[in-house]
Amino acid sequence: MSTDKKYYFLKLNPPRASFVSDMNDEERNIMQAHIAYWTPFVNDGTALVLGPVMDPKGAYGAAVVRVDSEDMLNEIIENDPANGLNTYEVHPMVAVTKY
Repeated sequence: MSTDKKYYFLKLNPPRASFVSDMNDEERNIMQAHIAYWTPFVNDGTALVLGPVMDPKGAYGAAVVRVDSEDMLNEIIENDPANGLNTYEVHPMVAVTKY
């Protein structure tokens, strides 16, 4: 188990419960940019899990990330094209992992 990395659970809350089914073109473009933005983090192992959670009360985004510092996490979130349209909840994790 690596102790030099920090793990976080991220929840991306959409602006409304129906967002997945009724986004307008501008929102759809932002969400496509959001996916493109996060893809390199998935590829390099920073985002261990990433994707929508299809909750019957309203879908939301979720991720488990592994970063060097809270500052690194904050920079990732601040630069996400979907930050602002959506809001992030950030929860530190005590992770047991093989990474």
